[in-house]
Amino acid sequence: MPVAESTVTDLPRGLPLRGEVRVPGDKSISHRALILSALASGKSMIYGSNTGADVAATAAALTALGSACVITDKGSVEVEGCGPDGLHEPAGILDCGNSGTTLRTLLGVCAAVDGLSVLSGDRSLRARPMMRVVAPLRRLGAHIDGRGGGEFPPLAVRGGRLTGTAIETGVASAQVKTALLLAGLSAEGETRVVEPEKSRDHTERMLAAAGVDVRVDGTAVSVRGGTSPSARDRRVPGDVSSALFLIVAAVIVPGSDLVVRDVGLNPTRTGALVVLREMGADVEIVIDDEWAGEPVGSIRARSSELHGTVVGPEGVAALIDEVPVLAVAAAVAAGDTTFTGMAELRVKESDRVAAMVDGLRSVGVDAEELSDGFIVRGPARFHGAEIDSRDDHRVAMAFAVADQVAEGSIKISGWSSVETSFPEFLDVLAKAQRAQ
Repeated sequence: MPVAESTVTDLPRGLPLRGEVRVPGDKSISHRALILSALASGKSMIYGSNTGADVAATAAALTALGSACVITDKGSVEVEGCGPDGLHEPAGILDCGNSGTTLRTLLGVCAAVDGLSVLSGDRSLRARPMMRVVAPLRRLGAHIDGRGGGEFPPLAVRGGRLTGTAIETGVASAQVKTALLLAGLSAEGETRVVEPEKSRDHTERMLAAAGVDVRVDGTAVSVRGGTSPSARDRRVPGDVSSALFLIVAAVIVPGSDLVVRDVGLNPTRTGALVVLREMGADVEIVIDDEWAGEPVGSIRARSSELHGTVVGPEGVAALIDEVPVLAVAAAVAAGDTTFTGMAELRVKESDRVAAMVDGLRSVGVDAEELSDGFIVRGPARFHGAEIDSRDDHRVAMAFAVADQVAEGSIKISGWSSVETSFPEFLDVLAKAQRAQ
């Protein structure tokens, strides 16, 4: 198994995954919990926050804006909220690292902060498109400029007065929606965001749980300016996107029977589980609790014989982050699996369409690239190869899953990217392998 650039450990391959495990806190919810706590007046505690570099970047940026976020090594975060009017101009550039969520959502926050805020990130983030959020924020009155007229970071935001309006977004993006809703909390009047299809709804749920009057009507979400979330303690469920790597490993490794506990099971995030079931996977979902409006429960996965399917544009927002690991499942399935409507994958941390097709071909899979997706023809027998993850954490972990059933060692360059979301991945996988 990979741990660094082009190296492997002595972690066994092909051992069944059994027992019970937990995964790090949901990354999407962790970002939002930090931001809403910073916008509240008073102290909040966040338990079980994601421990990766992306969420740490959000905490550091909020601290630079005036809301101190203190992280412990166990994922607890103490946030000293200062209210939306208490945030101030940062002394330096807000470094968002590799996190598109950090940069895009904080654009909405900084749009209402007096003074100048400059947001940037690593080389990958500086190449990712931002006009999808910059343009609608400008319609609220935000003053934002940057490379390519505001298309690429670094982005400079001159905070000031905002005016609510109705905005139809061109893409179903929870990051864009969240940025607009956060800006709307400080805008005059009502801000209404209408998406072409419903994206993940963590922000709406958390705003409502924090006492904000948020209204949801189909794919439209509205907030009124002059309101702020209340300070409160929050518990973050496990990240279902992280859990999917373990679930797919359990499905494709013979003899596996694995349970992942305390996972967030928000229906806007479970599309990949639906696809796995359509492919014949023995996957059981049990919802047994609710944390701050989020359904929480367990996922049980047993080794299964899979068959190909079609994954189309419908509901793609509910599984977009899991496509790389679904592609690995497709490679061991009998028959073709076609992924279409996935153009968004080309502007993630990497061009994930190209990264997955190239990587699958390298390990012996018949894969064909399409303009908005790809076709995987199975069943395939993975052989050893060196994979370029393109510094994309989800591509890296997808091929780590493939390595579990490969006939030779799959070496993965860019493994350090996994630190952004699931630094504990190898430890959790090893725990599941030891539970024999």
